[in-house]
Amino acid sequence: MRKQIVAGNWKMNNDLSQTESLINELKSKTKTSNAEVMVAPTFTNLYHAYGVLKNTNIEVIAQNMHFAENGAYTGEISASMLKSIGIETVILGHSERREYFNETDELLAKKVDAALAKGMRVIFCFGEELADRKSGNEEAVVGNQIKNALFHLDTASYQNIVLAYEPVWAIGTGETASPEQAQDMHAFIRKTLADKYGNDVADEVSILYGGSVKPANAEEIFSKPDVDGGLIGGAALKADDFFDIVNAF
Repeated sequence: MRKQIVAGNWKMNNDLSQTESLINELKSKTKTSNAEVMVAPTFTNLYHAYGVLKNTNIEVIAQNMHFAENGAYTGEISASMLKSIGIETVILGHSERREYFNETDELLAKKVDAALAKGMRVIFCFGEELADRKSGNEEAVVGNQIKNALFHLDTASYQNIVLAYEPVWAIGTGETASPEQAQDMHAFIRKTLADKYGNDVADEVSILYGGSVKPANAEEIFSKPDVDGGLIGGAALKADDFFDIVNAF
């Protein structure tokens, strides 16, 4: 049975004291959730957050990592470094990494391989921009992002893959994605997996929605048959909002 997951991506927000305050609030609220709950603080606060949350039902995860094991990559973090402080899951391919840091499908394939080689779980992000949606190319764009970065993997690797669909056109643009549009794309994504790996694999992979999920729309979005949870941005920085989203299941 597919896992229901709500992951909060804190992005470049919260210093140490703010991180501690937020995780303590979350720790008191999410004890009885039916979903897997994850939070992704900044690199500087990962170890502290892990220490505070390691005996709770909230997993601390990383926002990014490099593909190399070590070397002359100033400012980068490897899978082994993350593992050494207890981090077992990493977000890769986020739309902001693609846009601001020019991360390509080919680069992301190397990152995915590096994470899986260390036994990590990957939340792999992808999604189309507004021009793609308006031109009707959204399925082609999403399909290619998945195929280029993931279709070299064997079937067993998908036990450690979570997919996260981000309709970039619906984040901060004034455009709104409906729950029906989310379901349509998630169904396409699952069919894309099934065509390559078969229904058994496709039916077991969790697909998260990352298009501005809020307490007001979470229940309706999560009720869709192919939506298995959410990758939450801004709402994850407010304990009450994040708690309401987690409880939308």
